[in-house]
Amino acid sequence: MSTPAPLARRFHGIEPTIFSAMSALALRTGSVNLGQGFPDTDGPASVLERARTAIDEGRNQYAPGIGVPELREAVARHQARHHGIDLDPATEVVVTTGATEGIACALLGLVDPGDEVVLLEPAYDSYDAMLQAVGAVRRPVTLRAPDHRLDVEALRAAVHDGTRLILLNTPHNPTGTVLTPEELAVVAELAIAHDVLVVTDEVYEHLVYDGRRHVPIATLPGMAERTLTLSSLGKSWSLTGWKVGWATGPAALVGAVLAAKQWTTFTSGSPLQPAAAHALDHESDFPTRLAVDLQRRRDLLCAGLADAGLTPHVPEGTYFTLTDVAHLGWPDGAAFCAALPERAGVVAVPMQGFYADPATGRHLVRWAFCKDEPVVVDGLRRLAAAELRA
Repeated sequence: MSTPAPLARRFHGIEPTIFSAMSALALRTGSVNLGQGFPDTDGPASVLERARTAIDEGRNQYAPGIGVPELREAVARHQARHHGIDLDPATEVVVTTGATEGIACALLGLVDPGDEVVLLEPAYDSYDAMLQAVGAVRRPVTLRAPDHRLDVEALRAAVHDGTRLILLNTPHNPTGTVLTPEELAVVAELAIAHDVLVVTDEVYEHLVYDGRRHVPIATLPGMAERTLTLSSLGKSWSLTGWKVGWATGPAALVGAVLAAKQWTTFTSGSPLQPAAAHALDHESDFPTRLAVDLQRRRDLLCAGLADAGLTPHVPEGTYFTLTDVAHLGWPDGAAFCAALPERAGVVAVPMQGFYADPATGRHLVRWAFCKDEPVVVDGLRRLAAAELRA
């Protein structure tokens, strides 16, 4: 008698996340990790201390599934202060175990098998995994090199009366594109015309450069009632391992997230929630300072990549820049990234797995500049000394 396949069909064909694989490769080879997007330095000391205090206060048992009141209230104040969005913290905010859980629970709670979901690509890999798991029909709109801007005509062609949801990401990982008010207006126009929900991943909302401004699509006319906004503490406060995030929007959409969350994690880290509230209320200027520092490191990395013969796309936001390695003679970015640790002692992330058609991003490679400056400098020194041609 044969043994049944252990993996459910909903996950067939979904490879393990490339980020974990490349970080493990960096550790195994002793390489500089310019691949995965986590910083080398912790966030504000006062936030860390607030978490310790919460542990000492005994806040170590289950928090309410929707999140502790002080964090939901702090999230509501954050949205009002930064974006002019008014929320009822009792019904329009839910705490999630990072934005990744927010994405998963939003799709589990809002999308049925066969529903069409329009998304921007290259897409963060958890989007595709969860879209497959819920049985959605994926309708990608590609941000094409070299400028990686939204193709509004392609978006118009993708959205119709049968579309259930638009999954938006701005500032966009991995291209670094920050959607303009004009581009967002087209998304809003189509969502309203075709009665489509919008789920928007805004985890890099504070990390934009060169005087740009992130505009939440929920602030556009007619969009507040149909938009679920996801964000988190991790990127903007340099606490990625805490996995504290939130979803905000109309009570019905937040309720859909909570309906799924109660059967997944049920609740999120209790002592970290008051610390996250402290960050939002008392370290609100930390992301601004971080963005200034990241812009400097972005410029350092982009200049060094250019000097190494890897012309970068200068990002408008996020932690990342992209380069095309086709001119170096590699069959694809995966082959380049597999050889890079041995050749240069550096790890980067290949991008072809982030497109519906892998050929679209076949030679694109993502590099992270969220590392400490000496780490970036060391990585660039290694690249400059290496033979990067196939």
